[in-house]
Amino acid sequence: MREKKDLNVRIGNQIRIARESAGLTQDRFAELVSLATKNVSDIERGVVGISIGTLIRICETLSISSDSILFEEGTGNDAHSISERLSNLPPEQFEIACNIINKLFEAFASSGK
Repeated sequence: MREKKDLNVRIGNQIRIARESAGLTQDRFAELVSLATKNVSDIERGVVGISIGTLIRICETLSISSDSILFEEGTGNDAHSISERLSNLPPEQFEIACNIINKLFEAFASSGK
């Protein structure tokens, strides 16, 4: 068994937290970032490191900044983290997300009466 490096463990843990916050299984996440499920598992456990290219695909897929992975900043489901993820979306996806959120707020408002 390979020895885990502290940096790989920290990065892997942040990736796991971000993936789970996005509601993705390892299988679905692996598919989205073009990796085998075993590779995702190894990365999340810190058994292996990741390349810059893989980090970029992960961040694009999760709509998060690399800082959130590398420096453990805001990978949760709080309002600030969600806001940051929304701001990282491409314009057309951002518009779709805003429309969905606005519809949710409408539904909440009408159900509260």
